[in-house]
Amino acid sequence: MIGIAKREIELLAPGGDVDSIKAAIAAGANAVYCGLDRFNARNSAENISFDDLQGILRLAHKRSCEVFLTLNIIVVESEIPALITLLNKLVNTSLDGIIVQDLGVLYLLTNYFKGLKIHASTQLTTHNVGQIAFLSKLGVKRVNLSRELSIGEIDELTVVAHKHNILTEVFVHGSNCLCFSGICYISSVHGGNSGNRGRCSQPCRDQYLTTPNGNDFPLNLKDNSAFFDLKALSESGVDSIKIEGRIKKFHYVYTVVKAWRQQLQRLYNGEALSVDNSSLYKVFNRDFSNAFLAGAITRSMFIDNPRDHSAIHLAKGYDSSNEANLERAKKELYDDKTEIITDVKSKIDLLSIAKAPLTITLSGESGSPLHVLVETPDGSFVVNSDSNLASVGKQALNSDMVLKSLKSINDTEYYIEKLDVDGLQRNVFLPFKEFTSIKRQIHALLNSSREVVEPIDVPLLKRDTTTVPNPTLSILISSPADVNLSNGTSAQLFFQLPNGVSNAYTQLVDMFLTNRSLIPWFPSILIGDDYRDAIKFLDVVKPTLIVSNNLGIANKAYEMGIGWIAGPYLNVVNSFSLQCLKENFGCGGAFISNEISKQQVKGIKKPENFNLYYSIYHPIVLMTSRQCLFQQVDGCEKDTLDNTCIGQCERSSTITSLKNVPLRIEKAKGNYHCIYNDVNYLNTEIVTDIPNLFSSFCIDLRDIHTGTKLEMDIAGVAKVFVDYLSGTSDAGQELHRTIHPTTNTQYRKGI
Repeated sequence: MIGIAKREIELLAPGGDVDSIKAAIAAGANAVYCGLDRFNARNSAENISFDDLQGILRLAHKRSCEVFLTLNIIVVESEIPALITLLNKLVNTSLDGIIVQDLGVLYLLTNYFKGLKIHASTQLTTHNVGQIAFLSKLGVKRVNLSRELSIGEIDELTVVAHKHNILTEVFVHGSNCLCFSGICYISSVHGGNSGNRGRCSQPCRDQYLTTPNGNDFPLNLKDNSAFFDLKALSESGVDSIKIEGRIKKFHYVYTVVKAWRQQLQRLYNGEALSVDNSSLYKVFNRDFSNAFLAGAITRSMFIDNPRDHSAIHLAKGYDSSNEANLERAKKELYDDKTEIITDVKSKIDLLSIAKAPLTITLSGESGSPLHVLVETPDGSFVVNSDSNLASVGKQALNSDMVLKSLKSINDTEYYIEKLDVDGLQRNVFLPFKEFTSIKRQIHALLNSSREVVEPIDVPLLKRDTTTVPNPTLSILISSPADVNLSNGTSAQLFFQLPNGVSNAYTQLVDMFLTNRSLIPWFPSILIGDDYRDAIKFLDVVKPTLIVSNNLGIANKAYEMGIGWIAGPYLNVVNSFSLQCLKENFGCGGAFISNEISKQQVKGIKKPENFNLYYSIYHPIVLMTSRQCLFQQVDGCEKDTLDNTCIGQCERSSTITSLKNVPLRIEKAKGNYHCIYNDVNYLNTEIVTDIPNLFSSFCIDLRDIHTGTKLEMDIAGVAKVFVDYLSGTSDAGQELHRTIHPTTNTQYRKGI
């Protein structure tokens, strides 16, 4: 077995612009991840052009650095043609991987663009072994694990990932999200900037009205840093350590990457790891915490200031007064930053992302083969035609014709700087097919013998024209007292299982065995024992149908022959996602995401024999967190979350924005902490706006306290919804009188 010190871990760095990518390479990154100006989850970064990408690939590969491209957003139907056009270009690059969130994009890559290696984005919220198995069936080669996991949990997932020939990567430095990635909707709901579209406006960093516990920034976490945990990460088998920061500047990237490169080198040399992380405090930070990784989720993870902590940290080391400390620290940091920027700029200015120039020389005469000499900055090669040049034909070889035929070379890491046809006899001809073969050989020789992939014409999915029966009602509950709510109606009754399945396992099994028509609704997050007990639940209860917001549970249900519906938090927004779930995992239906607008929903094509669902009424969950959200708000007697917190804690509170908009914090027994919008979602319009698409409309009648009030009991509310779906003329008006205030802004604005 190879010793830990001998096993090298990839150091993966962010590249929000060309200078940052150069800085990462100069500092010793093994790989960089970057995005183009579309389809990536950092729209606020400068990003790069396609031409830039080709030069970056050339520079990086010469420096033994890999390049991964982020296509890690959800993609709406109208964007699919542009995405396919881009994939047809990317498949002929030397990219080392594509980072993906959307299930439809995964489907396209798996079925049509097999030359591109697939990496699962952190936006897929991968935290259990079932999700690893799911992703392996879609050809994923690497997965970025959820940031909330401990070393022990990472260890378990990495073992399973390696059995599936999947590499694991872990974020080790940079911003911490308070919410599990991929299921955060606070920016989307409050401002229309979806985190699933790379537009997060970071409202968790905003100032709120001072909380009872005295905090102005109650949702703001310190930055993540596992600098002192490198040995433990190495021993866990992790393949890549990833630095966050695609909106950070080049000097930040260089400083952080260099510090991590030096720490890695100490590990490889068998030396003691450094306990000095002072260089990391010289660039932007919100102070550091490794609490998720250590499995000790404490109040110390929060910091009541989202701005740069560097000066405050440095000032703590001085002896003079606090005010003098801070001014002195700011001056010292300014000087240090200026020196760093100057030093790094001198290094990256030596690195060029210019594409390599080619000189192509054609020679030959009638009766002999065409001779093509290709000269690069690194050498030359010759390609000859199989057949001889002729004196008659359709189009004579000349510089214009050759340049037009070889123009696709300019979309690679090379460009044609000079074309020389002086040695070519005038008015000679070569069959088009023969010249195409020469072009393909040139491409292959320039691109490490990789064959050119001709444009792939992906067949567009056809809409199922089968008439959909009148849509039914489905109801989501979470209280055992409501299990008879659907009596007297044809409504399906979904019961939400908690995140902490283990704490309530026996009661849940008994309830579902007693109420066989009750349909289990699995949450997005199921970690460790809770995932294992959820699988045991499936095996014991053997339901005929489930709703799952967790891909691990979905995969297991498919393997067990249990019918399943994809829940609304799987972020399904396009037809290829539906096709992916149906073809690969036997999915019988799916909720369409509530993030998208009327027009975006209309574009979706339902597969044959497949049911579509839509939630028309629900409390809007803005985020789900593994952290305690009360410590900064009302306070909590515990400094650290323990085993009883998830199972036993039940409380609620509010925080209020500076615009006087309240947000509701809810912690139900067995569940993680959640923040809900103050106003619930109600969208009766979609029922008539888009007929003949949805099989069922869902209403969420869980006991979640928000600013929306119900003027009758939930049984009465359910009855009015049934009436509305059956066409009762005044039922819609009654719903809006009964349930108020409400919003459907997402349906109007979309993403």
